[in-house]
Amino acid sequence: MSTPKQLPPPRLWLVRHARPLVAAGICYGALDVPADAAATRMAAEQLAAALPRGAQLLHSPLKRCEQLAVDLLALRPDLSSKPDARLREMDFGHWEGQSWDTIGKARVDTWTADFCRHAPGGGESLAQMLERVQSALASCGAVPGVITDAGEQMENTAVGAASDIVWITHAGVARCVAWLQAHDPHGAEPTAERWPVAAPAWGAWELRLLTKNPVPS
Repeated sequence: MSTPKQLPPPRLWLVRHARPLVAAGICYGALDVPADAAATRMAAEQLAAALPRGAQLLHSPLKRCEQLAVDLLALRPDLSSKPDARLREMDFGHWEGQSWDTIGKARVDTWTADFCRHAPGGGESLAQMLERVQSALASCGAVPGVITDAGEQMENTAVGAASDIVWITHAGVARCVAWLQAHDPHGAEPTAERWPVAAPAWGAWELRLLTKNPVPS
């Protein structure tokens, strides 16, 4: 009898919404701004061509992500997506909709001095956001492991088609996944200096492999 082939770990597709329709220099996280419709359609076309059959989709309930989910499903009726509030962007409280100039450097410095625990604008702290993203990852039955090159094309094999999880989400969530991938969640708290900067471009995505073994800090 032949030895059963070991299944590879699932893949997490971190898809960022298209360019939002908001003025430059404005603080927006939980602010429910729409995305550019033409850019969203283009992103949906590219994603529809790349996703394997059987992928499981979740999306942030914010408009800019919901638009991409709706356009994608119109192109790929074999897929379905459900909103998940754990995938929303950080809530900046009363800073939302204000310019960063109005918020001022002093308030931003207060936040970055206690980057993990301070809630900017009285909204949500990074610690709270990390907790909900970790919860979403736990719902996948895994924590993030090895990262692939952003945008890398991967073969749509039968195995891959059965083990792809897609999040239509935000840059902040992608950075939370990157932090959780590289650090024990019970280890040192993130600081502004150590926080990941890289994230998918608007309408683009990155792929991560999911493993049940967390990466130590």
